[in-house]
Amino acid sequence: MLAVGRQRVRSCQGLTRRGLLQAGASSVLGLSLADLLRLQSHAAPASPPAKSIILVWLWGGPSHLDTFDMKPSAPTEYRGPYAPIATNVPGVEVCELLPQLARQADKYSILRSLHHTSNDHGIAGTIGLTGADSGATSLSGQVLPGRLQPNHGAVVSRGFGFQPTQPRFVTIGGLLHQGKRRISGDGGGALGTRHDPFRVDYQPGEGLELPQLELADGISASGVESRQQLRGALNRLAARLNDADATAQLDEYYQQAYSLLLAPDSHRVFDVALEPDAVRQRYGRFRFGQCCLMARRLVEAGTRFVQVNWSSHVEPVEDTGDGGWDMHDRHFQQFQDRHAWMVDQSVSALLDDLDQRGLLDETVVVVKGEFGRTPKINGKAGRDHWNQCYSGLVAGGGCRGGQVIGASDRKGEHPINRPLTPADLFATALHQLGISTAQLTDMGLTPRGEMIEELL
Repeated sequence: MLAVGRQRVRSCQGLTRRGLLQAGASSVLGLSLADLLRLQSHAAPASPPAKSIILVWLWGGPSHLDTFDMKPSAPTEYRGPYAPIATNVPGVEVCELLPQLARQADKYSILRSLHHTSNDHGIAGTIGLTGADSGATSLSGQVLPGRLQPNHGAVVSRGFGFQPTQPRFVTIGGLLHQGKRRISGDGGGALGTRHDPFRVDYQPGEGLELPQLELADGISASGVESRQQLRGALNRLAARLNDADATAQLDEYYQQAYSLLLAPDSHRVFDVALEPDAVRQRYGRFRFGQCCLMARRLVEAGTRFVQVNWSSHVEPVEDTGDGGWDMHDRHFQQFQDRHAWMVDQSVSALLDDLDQRGLLDETVVVVKGEFGRTPKINGKAGRDHWNQCYSGLVAGGGCRGGQVIGASDRKGEHPINRPLTPADLFATALHQLGISTAQLTDMGLTPRGEMIEELL
């Protein structure tokens, strides 16, 4: 710590702007402001508060006006049918359909001024997952100029080093699509495929799905809840891998998958069936709930970055998708019947479970989509894409909870205070994990965004 008059500030990366200015004016310890800024830009916290990040990715774009930034005084065509309710933090309100999250508002901060430059799912998704739109692919198939940046999980994987028996970056859920087109930015990008996520999924009644182990000869690790079948498949696979020639044909990425599952009991971390029934029930027996539970098991086992995809498609179930948040029509019916209570139950269970196990203090939890939805309700009782202002949640990992950061105008259309970007959010999360701007530069990446000091 540095004591500058009455202003106490953390040294190096933890210095606030105010502290830096005061320190520079005083030439504390003989260092100029430029010297201190140089130290700040290169140093990571000696003991970073967080060990892992969980990104709960609400693909399709949830409405901020119907979740965490309600506007009960706005005109009828804006505010929607739901009422705000008080949380356990005085003065902070959320939607009445989120009662369990309302009781845990002291654990998280609400960001009400997120914004960026695109309302196209593909481009917005790339911005949300990488912090930049370079290399993004639009719904029409246009590829934006520039080098595709890595997913934030890939940055974490690179920062902590590739480990065959312990994937640093795991994505739970299918490949992200808009329409029938995959989006860019959910993998290693500029850091290469070595830092792509280890992909898993869970389907009720079927169990764990590991698409990377769906081999041409039919060997699969799907259905991990059927332990006898899995054990037989792994034994056959182990016999094959004893052949050096066969092993040599596998690239490093596949070797990671095989090493992980062939190590004694290592695959058990994915097996949510090992959890007590009461815990599984608390998260919800539906896919998203069990995926959030798997995320907790993964960070508990040492995984550094887990991305939980709400769905693989942006479209709702009614539009032949698998339940995304892109509700241009019948928004309120679908939100009330499915989305609201599911996210309320599963995310509140995740925060509660992490907290009870002593893991929340060392796990940054981010809950957000690629954008929000239009404040004004359209003619189909729906809301359209809106990137100009939306909300997200941040909890744990040394980030302060129980507050609202930023504000939107009376109709929820634009930020009027403390505008923030996805790059700002993940600059903060990576900082909490101890990944400095100097490390990013060493990776060949351009550091993006500014830390959200109110969270630190």
